[in-house]
Amino acid sequence: MRLGDDPEVEKFRAELNAFLDEHLPSAEEATEPSTSSAHMPEWTRRWQRTMFDHGWLLPGQPPEYGGRNATPPQVLAHAEELSRRRVYRSFNPQGVDIIAASILSFGTEEQKRNWALPLLRAEITGALGMSEPGAGSDLAGLRTRAVLRKGAAEAGGVFVVNGQKVWTSGAHHADVILAFVRTDPDAPKHKGISVLLIPTDTPGVTRRPFPSMTRPDDIDFNEVFFDNAQVPAENLLGELNQGWAVAGGSLGHERTMLWVSYAERLDSLVRDSPSDGEWYATLQMDLQALRLLGYQQLAGALSGTSNPAEVSVLKLFGSEAAQRASLHALESHGEDSLLHPAVTAPQTHMMPDVFGASWFERYARSFPGTIAGGTSEIHRNIIAERILGLPR
Repeated sequence: MRLGDDPEVEKFRAELNAFLDEHLPSAEEATEPSTSSAHMPEWTRRWQRTMFDHGWLLPGQPPEYGGRNATPPQVLAHAEELSRRRVYRSFNPQGVDIIAASILSFGTEEQKRNWALPLLRAEITGALGMSEPGAGSDLAGLRTRAVLRKGAAEAGGVFVVNGQKVWTSGAHHADVILAFVRTDPDAPKHKGISVLLIPTDTPGVTRRPFPSMTRPDDIDFNEVFFDNAQVPAENLLGELNQGWAVAGGSLGHERTMLWVSYAERLDSLVRDSPSDGEWYATLQMDLQALRLLGYQQLAGALSGTSNPAEVSVLKLFGSEAAQRASLHALESHGEDSLLHPAVTAPQTHMMPDVFGASWFERYARSFPGTIAGGTSEIHRNIIAERILGLPR
């Protein structure tokens, strides 16, 4: 099932597949695995640069930023084909899809040159510093402080940063953290936030990686501590105290096509865990419903009739459908589902698929889907207020 039969979209899809057939790295080239979402062995960097140079990294962007000015339906076709063929275009997805994309949307020309392009060309990697011990989905509750001091840093001034982030994926391998900080403690909590590009080698920045619940060698999460870390004022992304707009853009970049990845997870469960149970029929209906909702949202965006809050419907439905189906698959395999570690689906070097691991791990990894990019509770509130028009 696809969005219409637009000849230009199908031509675009065929060109992408021809590129992949010619340029995909071989398994022999992929001798070193990526161990975190910001760890990029040299072969993965070459692959991302190849995507960039041929305009397939961010196809909706102009060629100078790794794209080809693709239309929204073409961008969707790009995401679908990479998902279908189980290919990562970048092994630093937050660096490309959130951080670089945010810099392209809100940054100065100098920031685009110094930060966005190196991220897109895989010369550096990035991590996203949003969540804190007391501020997860409630970004407005963050407490990490940044105080602007005049002088130094080439006379442009510096921000002195103090505080802590947590769940910062890949921070121990990243070169830069896009950090959300409080710069006006007296302003309403949504209005005193700013965004800084903080190099991870800045004195006063400490990264402490820790494993996930799935296995001790799955080390991607980090605590990040800022102790009087001095960041040049020129690293401010967007306007001072206007970080909420950047946050909306960052999460928007994260959420817009997120439903495609949930559709792939549902599709993989259809493939990997056939059953004559009722849950399996529900799984297939959920998959088709998610795709139809995704196509409907895109069609509305093209016609100018969509409500941006509809993305929350896709994220909520997709993440929770994947979690329900993962639990049913776990239960249906009985004692074998507890074998861990294990492999339950075909593996490929171009997408080290944790969702093809043991049934226990596949279920355990469904929980971040209902948290990252805004918790299910946050999205229910958005749907209630901005789509259903219910009072706060």
